[in-house]
Amino acid sequence: MGAADTRHPFAGLHGKLPQEVFGSLPTPCYILDEAQLKHNGEVLAGVAAHTGCKILLAQKAFSNYDLYPVLAPCLAGTEASGLYEARLGAEEMPGQEVHVFCAAYSEDEFKELLKYAGHIVFNSPRQLQKFGALAKQAGKSVGLRINPECSTQEGHAIYDPCAPGSRMGTTRAQWDANMTPELVALLDGLHFHTLCEQDADDLATTLKAVEERFGDVLPKMQWLNFGGGHHITRPGYNIALLEDCIRTAQQKWGVTVYLEPGEACALNAGYLATRVLDVTQNGATNIAILDTSAACHMPDVLEMPYRPPLYGAGEADEKAVTFRLGSQTCLAGDVIGDYSFDAPLAEGHLLLFGDMAIYTTCKNNTFNGMPLPAIYAYTAAGQLTLIKQFTYSDFKCRLGR
Repeated sequence: MGAADTRHPFAGLHGKLPQEVFGSLPTPCYILDEAQLKHNGEVLAGVAAHTGCKILLAQKAFSNYDLYPVLAPCLAGTEASGLYEARLGAEEMPGQEVHVFCAAYSEDEFKELLKYAGHIVFNSPRQLQKFGALAKQAGKSVGLRINPECSTQEGHAIYDPCAPGSRMGTTRAQWDANMTPELVALLDGLHFHTLCEQDADDLATTLKAVEERFGDVLPKMQWLNFGGGHHITRPGYNIALLEDCIRTAQQKWGVTVYLEPGEACALNAGYLATRVLDVTQNGATNIAILDTSAACHMPDVLEMPYRPPLYGAGEADEKAVTFRLGSQTCLAGDVIGDYSFDAPLAEGHLLLFGDMAIYTTCKNNTFNGMPLPAIYAYTAAGQLTLIKQFTYSDFKCRLGR
């Protein structure tokens, strides 16, 4: 993932060794760092206080609701990608805003969605035509996702909503061809989401494109949602420029500005502890088999792809000995990466991956019958509290009666 060298993924350990802090835990397990979550929330709350914008938790990145009370005082509410996340946000951050965007809503779920979401964003004029009036009759604030056709990403095409042929959002050509005055009248706001782990300079570039394509529409709107992908809590992020972008939109178009970061809410606030099960060698390659899995427990390692930070380890060949870290599964490509160490790994060694609160517990799976890692909270007082332990039934219940 971008800017990994500036993330400080192990800052929450305050100089302590992983074995000292987490050595008593069964592995594999996730550990959620409450103090780091609170720190992130306070940074986001500062942006909201300085500008008057509203910031939402994008639950697609972090949805461990037991920790929502840590973030809730700092946020305006939650953002959802569908019915279940909307319900989760309504139930676990009660009394706060619930926004939802989905590329397409189904008829059988939409009426239930109206019970939970206060802001509903549609992806296309067709979906707006189909469901917009129903949402307005239910007293909901209605929005349309736009596509400013401004790509600012490099290397992560799978996450680029502005790529040619993208299904995400309404382009200006689609707007001109399909948005009747009656449909425009249904709208309270516009939504764009174009970023992924990016700084505010890319937001500023995108905002100019939004103005070029939809500047005539924006004065008619009540709100504008800047979407997610803002790495606001990463050390070195240009918060001043972000705040300038927010104020520009507020002053130019008279809108309430929303942001819905996911990673920024839980950046550097989680760990994945694992142990070495076996050590082998194939030719010149040293291999360590772990009790965790990229495919099952940190899917973004293969999907994005990226090399997750590992405590005390260096790049391949940087330190004395290099190991390829892989999993128990049958997938040949279930490899986390090549890392170097000061000394050879051995069976039973504890390893700690960082920045594992995001896109892990909400995306993991039981491929090959791999057990799901337990989830622990690491409190501000330094205590470890079990949140959830998984068993065979969690694997089996997804597959049948």
